[in-house]
Amino acid sequence: MSQALHPMLNTAIKAARSAGTIINRASLDLDRLQINRKAPNDFVTEVDHAAEAAIIETLLGAYPGHGINAEESGRTHGTSSSEYVWIIDPLDGTTNFLHGFPVYAVSIALAFRGQVQQAVVYDPARNDLFYASKGRGAFLNDKRIRVSKRTRLADCLLGTGFPFRRGDNFQRYLKMMEVMMPLCAGLRRPGAAALDLCYVAAGWYDGFFETGLKPWDMAAGSLMITEAGGLVGNFTGNADFLERGEVLAASPRIYGQLVQLLSPFTSVVNEEAAAPPEAARAAELTPEAALGAVLDDTARPAPAAAEAPAAPKLKPPVRIRKVPAPE
Repeated sequence: MSQALHPMLNTAIKAARSAGTIINRASLDLDRLQINRKAPNDFVTEVDHAAEAAIIETLLGAYPGHGINAEESGRTHGTSSSEYVWIIDPLDGTTNFLHGFPVYAVSIALAFRGQVQQAVVYDPARNDLFYASKGRGAFLNDKRIRVSKRTRLADCLLGTGFPFRRGDNFQRYLKMMEVMMPLCAGLRRPGAAALDLCYVAAGWYDGFFETGLKPWDMAAGSLMITEAGGLVGNFTGNADFLERGEVLAASPRIYGQLVQLLSPFTSVVNEEAAAPPEAARAAELTPEAALGAVLDDTARPAPAAAEAPAAPKLKPPVRIRKVPAPE
């Protein structure tokens, strides 16, 4: 690496590459893998466990007093009282991996007092290393990355994820698709949220949204977004996406347009009961009405991009005005 990296970031990169070696070796003979189901359509393999063990061994070998929050082992390792917590997904995209579909990654983030400070997402199939330190930018393989400069939603390629667990709200996602698909240039669902967020940071996607995620799916990618000049929050624009499990990320000008469209679909149950009738009705907008609302909003001058797009400010859900479809 040409630039000097933070020592903790260097340790995370070492851990991610170690896990990537285990994953690549296993990908050569998938038929021999032992596979278990955590839930319907939610798989875990011996590779997940081996990769996670390698990561934890590397991290705690360097920082034995730190805490661990890992997908497969939870918080059973490390020091539970530490202000430093490593948030780990050893293999994001296990279903892809099991099918030989080469979209999966190792995700490692370090949070200090609840704020993500260091992040690594490693794609072992492509040997792509995304990394970021707070205040020092985001990088892909030693090259600085930034979010896209597009300002029109109609020109944008968006990423998303589909619900797959029993009990997920499939109908809500179908309504979201009905609203979003006519308004953008394309919608993609590769199946690894950590990489999806990095794709926004690199400008390959213009935005990404998904619900039903866990902190280890989002933590590293969220720092990539902000360090690349983007914004990240939940569907209503609030900054508590790690706790809510609902994420929206985009370049600043596209972010506002997506909040406007997606806020009626928020999964925050305790706010749905208190939501104004207009917000509830907005979720029932036809694609034509939603398009009218967005066109009405984008006709106004676009706001200037934020100089330092850190966590978005708390704000109430944006109300979408219901307008008649054009004749």
